[in-house]
Amino acid sequence: MNLLVIEADKSESVYWRDLWRYRELFFFLSWRDVLVRYKQTVIGVAWAVIRPLLQMIILTFVFWKLANMPSDGLPYPVMVFAGMLPWQFFASSMSEASNSLINNASMLGKIYFPRIIVPSSAVIVTFVDFLISAVLLAGIMVLYRVVPDWKVVLLPLFALLALLASMGIGLWLAALNVKYRDFRYVIPFIVQLGVYVTPVPYASETILHKIVPKYGAWTYDVFCLNPMVGVINGFRWCIGGGAHVTLDPVSVVSSLAVTAVLILTGLRYFRGMEDEFADII
Repeated sequence: MNLLVIEADKSESVYWRDLWRYRELFFFLSWRDVLVRYKQTVIGVAWAVIRPLLQMIILTFVFWKLANMPSDGLPYPVMVFAGMLPWQFFASSMSEASNSLINNASMLGKIYFPRIIVPSSAVIVTFVDFLISAVLLAGIMVLYRVVPDWKVVLLPLFALLALLASMGIGLWLAALNVKYRDFRYVIPFIVQLGVYVTPVPYASETILHKIVPKYGAWTYDVFCLNPMVGVINGFRWCIGGGAHVTLDPVSVVSSLAVTAVLILTGLRYFRGMEDEFADII
């Protein structure tokens, strides 16, 4: 009996050429997930707007009306939504990418293709929601008469940083969730907790002024290890216009460094596990 083994070339150059050869599969998976994401829902893609809008209303009421948090010079709803937009993209990417290989298990055991396509397409699908929600942010800015200045042209750079951070963590979680199914229970907890340890409902200056004097400067350094801190600070700085929103360079440099680590280590771990996915699933 002859055994035929189909596997990828071990060289990295061939692997990345294969990634380009299978680009149509990447587009197909992304388009398929976009189509089925809101299939058989009454209001369809409007959920991409309603979910962050409802979260913004709740967080604004709790942290502004009840806790009386400062807003870093921006109208509080604008500040919250500018933080909610990249955070929800990051959180959705974690959830979707972590389950992507398991949800496409039937494909993994039948044909060869670079497996990195699967979690990458999942992240791109959540990026579509991000772009739709960005239109709502523009509407809220118009409502509160927030007029951005020249810094708004830098906003795509912070969106790209959010995309890269999401891709890095997505590769880690996709590979880990195949081997350790416990992550399907851990990730929702991380997403729920992450809203409060990320400057979504409050400004980063709140940590500097209230936490650091009490516990020490190391708390802010740990806080900035969250890659979304620099991204959210950057978003608020870009749209702030005449509100004189400050941008802490430490948080941006930390986000760049952590994102680079996530991408490099995520690629390394994912590639190391790739040959085992079909057997484990």
